[in-house]
Amino acid sequence: MQTELSKKLGVEHALFGFTPFPAVAAAISRAGGFGVLGAVRYTAPDDLKRDLDWTEAHVDGRPYGLDVVMPAKKVEGVSEADVEAMIPEGHRQFVKDTLAKYGVPELAEGEASGWRITGWMEQVARTQLDVAFDYPIRLLANALGSPPADVVDRAHDRGVLVAALAGSARHAVKHKERGIDIVVAQGYEAGGHTGEIASMVLTPEVVEAVDPLPVLAAGGIGSGQQVAAALTLGAQGVWLGSIWLTTTEADLHSPALTRKLLAAGSGDTVRSRALTGKPARQLRTEWTDAWDDANGPGILPMPLQGLLVAEAVSRIQKYEVEPLLGTPVGQIVGRMNSERSVQAVFDDLTRGFERAVDRINRIAGRSGQ
Repeated sequence: MQTELSKKLGVEHALFGFTPFPAVAAAISRAGGFGVLGAVRYTAPDDLKRDLDWTEAHVDGRPYGLDVVMPAKKVEGVSEADVEAMIPEGHRQFVKDTLAKYGVPELAEGEASGWRITGWMEQVARTQLDVAFDYPIRLLANALGSPPADVVDRAHDRGVLVAALAGSARHAVKHKERGIDIVVAQGYEAGGHTGEIASMVLTPEVVEAVDPLPVLAAGGIGSGQQVAAALTLGAQGVWLGSIWLTTTEADLHSPALTRKLLAAGSGDTVRSRALTGKPARQLRTEWTDAWDDANGPGILPMPLQGLLVAEAVSRIQKYEVEPLLGTPVGQIVGRMNSERSVQAVFDDLTRGFERAVDRINRIAGRSGQ
């Protein structure tokens, strides 16, 4: 399952796996793919350094990368406290009332929120890069589009390829104009922040729009047959995220959340702004329903919404309040019905890919007779 891009990066399979868990990222790279560690949850540089040390020690010399979240335009002089002060009191009260309705306990005195959205703020992402560039990462991906020009230059100076996610061909062309090396065409089906165009339509549009840049297909991919379809559409690999959430190496810290993911069907997700302020596909819960209700206070723009709900999300997760408990995940959740190792997922993907290629070869052979 090799392409020109996978050969350039020195990986056996053109499977790029995004994950917030170092153990999953390392296992993806060891299995012959390309593990990409998500950095958004690291608000302390020492925590990221610790996990990059661990990843470096467990990839067995295989390549890996880092995913950050930062806006294309540089913003200076705005602190987290400045942003917090912009949150209306009515929205804070809505959070309190919703948590009280479901009996969600408070965090213990002095216990900090375990989930903070400050990683969406540029200054935090830049501290993450200060750490990451001390490691031999081969790829830097940005989930909010093209990173600032100085970041692209800094990566290129270190021989690091830069990837950016795009939800339309128009966005993809802007990435190309800004010097991005790889475009991730992320379809509507994907988990997390996503646009409004389905992968089957988006992938070939982006491939044509940015040629000769390599394109990775993302969204709704969780089988080898779907990998083969993406490559047939012109992609040079696939970008997989949701499928790793129920692997044995993942560390969700929540048996209840794992059970919900395993039980969910492909129709049990919703594209909601409740988590961060931007449309993000996630499990549909009574929490997302409350925020998406027309009678609610309305959702704040990024990063205000993320800062507003940070402590609430931590409380919901810690106490596993099932009606409210959710996570970003794509429509592929309908295939995630058992806990498997990363290697087992890889084996399934490669076998399915081989079957799909054999099927197409048989069809092509018959049509040519």
